Amino acid sequence: MTATTAPATAPTLRERQAPLKARYEADPGSAKLTIAVRSVTEGSDPTRCRISTVPADGGETVAWDGAAHPYAGGPSDMACSGDLLLASLAACQEITLRMVATAMGIELKKVDLTVEGDMDFRGTMGIDPETPVGFTAIRTAVRLEAEASPERLEKLRQRAERYCVVGATLRESPSLELTFEATPAATEKAAPA
Repeated sequence: MTATTAPATAPTLRERQAPLKARYEADPGSAKLTIAVRSVTEGSDPTRCRISTVPADGGETVAWDGAAHPYAGGPSDMACSGDLLLASLAACQEITLRMVATAMGIELKKVDLTVEGDMDFRGTMGIDPETPVGFTAIRTAVRLEAEASPERLEKLRQRAERYCVVGATLRESPSLELTFEATPAATEKAAPA
């Protein structure tokens, strides 16, 4: 008769986070990280780009494509940077909501989250200098099903809103800096005739 071993259970979120929290409490500097992405675009289409993560810990690189919005002359088959910004907010809000619910012991049966952003393309297209460039309003609608009291669901909402990194970043905008270095390309001289 052969002995069988029970399959190992995956660690819970609390078990995965416990050593991280302990390390961050013991060494606050270990919690600090600079997250970076970079352009790895090839080709000459000015309406498309490819962005890649720059893993800080030697992890896998992840890349995705983006394009100008069709309202700005881009293709209709790719996400634009505005879509990606709203998607970042949606992803962060949903993940934060799910993680906070798990920590609170609330089982979410269904989550439906929609993020909308309002913008006027006259600003980004340079048609009207008085029109703002970018989003002027962003709204998130969350609909969920969970077995919890209204009071616990309100605490869930408050905590999920507080700990959403992208949401907090948009509410309390960080400093934004652009460094621009341009080297003129060598010009070719016409060969004498």
